[in-house]
Amino acid sequence: MSAISPRTLKGGLVMLDPDTAIPLGAVILQYNPDSLTRKLQPQSVAEPADRSEVLRLKGPPIETINLSAELDATDQLEFPAQNPLAVQFGIQPQLAALEMLVYPSSVRIIVNEALSLLGTIEAVPMESALTLFVWSATRVIPVRVTELDITEEAFDPNLNPIRAKVNLGMRVLSVTDVNFVSPAGALYMIYQIGKEALAAANTLNTIADLGAGALQ
Repeated sequence: MSAISPRTLKGGLVMLDPDTAIPLGAVILQYNPDSLTRKLQPQSVAEPADRSEVLRLKGPPIETINLSAELDATDQLEFPAQNPLAVQFGIQPQLAALEMLVYPSSVRIIVNEALSLLGTIEAVPMESALTLFVWSATRVIPVRVTELDITEEAFDPNLNPIRAKVNLGMRVLSVTDVNFVSPAGALYMIYQIGKEALAAANTLNTIADLGAGALQ
């Protein structure tokens, strides 16, 4: 009986309508990165007036996530009949999908400009889609893309990029950043409550293991 390798899930980003949570699209990472870096900055009360405030928190920590991913069309180009898009454009469609995470919609730009010329609205920042970073079933996290560095490393004869490295930086959107009753707020609370459940499940590490019997 041959062993069957388990199917490996892929990480990626999902775009939702920020008001209705209707999916608008997704970017699936071609290869899961070997590592990702997360930083959590506690939101402590700044310079508490008295010692009773020293343990208080203003809200969830500021959490940032950084990862590096690779895109490569080499395998697709070995089978051109099955991958006409890669033959015509290389990895440009995948790169464009990532870049759209930091662009406002061209339709919204045109509409706002037309309304501005008519004098019907003031210039206001345009709202982008709500982005979710998906990294397993327990990590479906509302984020804002803060950094996107792309290094194109190889090209086909038509100068289409066929290999690139992408560095992606994201900030988790907590209920400090978004409305609690919004889709982003609800998704964040699911993420935090899931963390609390995982922490509670960590029952193997008890105080007794530390030799701190006086605390029991």
